[in-house]
Amino acid sequence: MITFSAQDIKLPSLDERKIGRWIRSVGADYGFSVGNINYIFCSDERELEVNREFLGHDYYTDIITFDYSTASTLNGDIFISLDTVRSNAEMVGTSFEEELNRILIHGILHLTGQGDKTPETKAEMTKKEDLALAKLN
Repeated sequence: MITFSAQDIKLPSLDERKIGRWIRSVGADYGFSVGNINYIFCSDERELEVNREFLGHDYYTDIITFDYSTASTLNGDIFISLDTVRSNAEMVGTSFEEELNRILIHGILHLTGQGDKTPETKAEMTKKEDLALAKLN
């Protein structure tokens, strides 16, 4: 089950059925089924609170992924700051919707085991995001 909720911010307009099919398809590409994925949309301030409380990080970010996956099933809570998604879209010159889709699948890729902490893994993540986005469009 894939759920979408909002804390302290308005839920973005999403085609939840289409997004759900896409997420399941991308998960399957990496050998996973989808269990419980909870997307929680929030403001920068709420994202910072979560980052401080659960990860001990004192900085803003666009996404925080809590992974509860098993060997073959993706499960997790994915917090997404819509404020940062919006500013990132402006910074890279893309639409809010496209940037939101990129960050939606970014969280799923984290659940499949993809990292992004080094320049090499970040480049690989971007490549995988691009492939996944091509499936959606």
